[in-house]
Amino acid sequence: MSFDFKALDTKLAGAKEWLGREYQGLRTGRTTPAILDSVSVQAYGSMMPLKQVATIGVEDARTLRVQAFDPGIIKDIERAISQADLGLGIGADAAGVRVSFPELTSERREQLVKLAKAKLEDARTTVRLGRDECWKDIQEQEKLGGMSEDDKFRLKEEMQKKVDDANAELEKLFDKKETEMSS
Repeated sequence: MSFDFKALDTKLAGAKEWLGREYQGLRTGRTTPAILDSVSVQAYGSMMPLKQVATIGVEDARTLRVQAFDPGIIKDIERAISQADLGLGIGADAAGVRVSFPELTSERREQLVKLAKAKLEDARTTVRLGRDECWKDIQEQEKLGGMSEDDKFRLKEEMQKKVDDANAELEKLFDKKETEMSS
């Protein structure tokens, strides 16, 4: 008896991908252009991702350099980064915008770890919901006579292994991010 776990696999992969994206936006002790991925700029009459209107490079250990493709929108870029409220220092000049990362205080690090844990829990909730939906589908198939009880419990074990593996991957992402924030 085979069962299609495609819907569950999609949910599990989606939870991991979402958590990875969320963690990219969390600031650590390291300077990374990914922190600005969520910033959108009001330019040319519409909201555009920062990456579409400028290049973002690492200038030094605690500074990013944002160079606009069009110098006319430097002020718009500066405003967008400021409004994103990322706790960064921002200064514009003729060549672009300099974004400086202040040192993380221990209090701020603790807040970031709590936020990372909350995001981990959200991802785990998505995994649990996917598991519950899959289990309902398996039970429904058994009720309709599509499988034996032995098949049902074998599929339940297979499903639980997928869920356990997904949770372990989510935990690894959290551990990695926690280590980054602590250093």
